[in-house]
Amino acid sequence: MIVLKSDREIKAMHESGKILAACHKEIAKMIVPGITTWEIEEFVDRFLKERGAKPEQKGYKGYEYATCASINEEICHGFPRKSPLKDGDIVTIDMVVNYNGALADSAWSYKVGNVSKETERLLEVTKESLYRAIEVSVPGNRIGDIGHAIQSYVEAEGFSVVRDFIGHGIGNVIHEDPQVPHYGLPHKGARIKEGMVFTIEPMVNVGTYKATRDPNGWTASTADGKYSAQYEHTIAIAKDGPLILTEQK
Repeated sequence: MIVLKSDREIKAMHESGKILAACHKEIAKMIVPGITTWEIEEFVDRFLKERGAKPEQKGYKGYEYATCASINEEICHGFPRKSPLKDGDIVTIDMVVNYNGALADSAWSYKVGNVSKETERLLEVTKESLYRAIEVSVPGNRIGDIGHAIQSYVEAEGFSVVRDFIGHGIGNVIHEDPQVPHYGLPHKGARIKEGMVFTIEPMVNVGTYKATRDPNGWTASTADGKYSAQYEHTIAIAKDGPLILTEQK
């Protein structure tokens, strides 16, 4: 069941989103060759605590960390670790912030030092696909219009869209309806309505869209070992269109 949010609830989620966005802006300054994702994990824990917020992912279905830190061919749900990032790597940091019971969710991919032209283009296309999807997230359109906007653009650029992981509604729990695939047909699926709040979080691969799962039960990687990127925002549907709750202004 899709739960429409009140203006008060959306405002509260926006406050969480502002903290999350500010955290990502600080992380962007930290990403250099030699840093570890464990250092980023510890920074996020401190950053949120200092602002009276909590990392909602920690403890979720047994997950132990404040962040997901996915490197290179890892699609999502990578564990923070103490091995240093290297020049040419990319890393996606994903987190859910709980501030006074309201949640916001956002992932961002970062390049480490100098990356290849192909990797640079992967990052550009993935981010552009997110914003193209947000543009069609208006009352009266359908969830399928979001997936179609992403898939049609990404595949035309020569990349692939992950099928195994999708966007989702969010409120005072991490995952709610509607499910938001990043592929599919236009004019299909649930009608987008004022008061909906959900994530759009395309995961885009250089090669095949197919994924494998690590024995740890969490981390997903590309089946062919090629790079994957992800950008995610939490958005609220207002009368006149989408409001990005996690925008990094």
